[in-house]
Amino acid sequence: MAFESLSERKFRFALNLLGIMIGCAAVTGLISLTQGMNNEITSQMGILGTSTITVIPGTRLSSMLASSQEGGFMGSSGGSSFNPATTSELDWRDIDILEKMHGIDLVVPGVSGGQGTYIRKGVTFSVSVDGITDRYFEINEADEILEGRELLRSDKAVVIIGYSLAYPFDGEEQYLDVGDRIKLTTKVNKKEKTLSLRVVGILEESGSSIGPGGGDESFMIPLRTYEQFFETGGEYTSIQVKAVDPDFIDQLSDEIEDALEGVSVITSELAMSMVDSILGTVEAVLSGIAGISLLVAGVGIINTMTVSVMERTREIGVLKAIGARSSDVLFMFLSEAVMTGIAGGAMGAVFGFMLSTFVGNYVGVTAEVSLSLGTITLLFAVITCVISGLYPAWRASNLNPVEALRSE
Repeated sequence: MAFESLSERKFRFALNLLGIMIGCAAVTGLISLTQGMNNEITSQMGILGTSTITVIPGTRLSSMLASSQEGGFMGSSGGSSFNPATTSELDWRDIDILEKMHGIDLVVPGVSGGQGTYIRKGVTFSVSVDGITDRYFEINEADEILEGRELLRSDKAVVIIGYSLAYPFDGEEQYLDVGDRIKLTTKVNKKEKTLSLRVVGILEESGSSIGPGGGDESFMIPLRTYEQFFETGGEYTSIQVKAVDPDFIDQLSDEIEDALEGVSVITSELAMSMVDSILGTVEAVLSGIAGISLLVAGVGIINTMTVSVMERTREIGVLKAIGARSSDVLFMFLSEAVMTGIAGGAMGAVFGFMLSTFVGNYVGVTAEVSLSLGTITLLFAVITCVISGLYPAWRASNLNPVEALRSE
């Protein structure tokens, strides 16, 4: 009877279905994208390694992690001009202290924040430049060379580029290859400078990166070449340290903070805990927004089902007159709500996953499509519809059959 009733009122059923579907699509789409972003960041955090410590200038660690402009991971200057005074506070003295500390196996300084442009095949590209040493790949094992080689200690005017710089337009055409020469142009202290570089390596496609170097849009040159070109004077935006024993990473982190003034240390565990906290807040906010969509859909269901009860007063009177109990009428109307929830929830979950996959592909994030999330969304839709339909169903079940039969 509930199915027949919904079939007879297709337009009204479609409106209820649309409201629930939009709410469920918002829930599944936003949450699956957030989970995909969490997986992406988690994989990037793995680059740090369990035995790696990153030392950055400044003691406000949370703001460093939240904003690259504070001299954190990327250290971008935000323009084509380069002002080293705003990005670097670490120097050779800090490296000397770290190299003498017990429990440290490797010390690798790096500089980021350089900006420049180059022209290739008639197209002008803007690029951020990082300075790394020949030992960079010993501590950043996740960064692998696709073509060419790693840096050598004797290298000067060479560059290793990220995958997206070699294939800037969705991999359709290779713009830079090993052996090609690039003329990098930038402004340093308001003076234009040019640096001719030879491509010696191309990184494998990996996504964004943390710290100097790495990433699909990286432009890595030898550290000394960077210092001379950008006139940084032996200052660094970060220093990576590899511990001898990963079990004592926390103790070593404390010793580094005590030994160096005005620095913060980042381990993979610390960075992940902060990222989890931030993403948890983001997911909660997005879920709340999606929940509001379902709430609006629930209000719509209350309205349409209340109107439906008023329109079917005589039908309800007939049912009760031929022996239908109040519970029968109650469950008939609740059945309509359940059917609306199942149909709207299922369609909304599928549409939400499709939408999140499409948006994820567009922004470069793999959406997390899971059966558990779809099931939870479906149950949430059914519960929303049942709660929304309780009052109209209760009202219908309590109609007096005599009065109901007399209604026009």
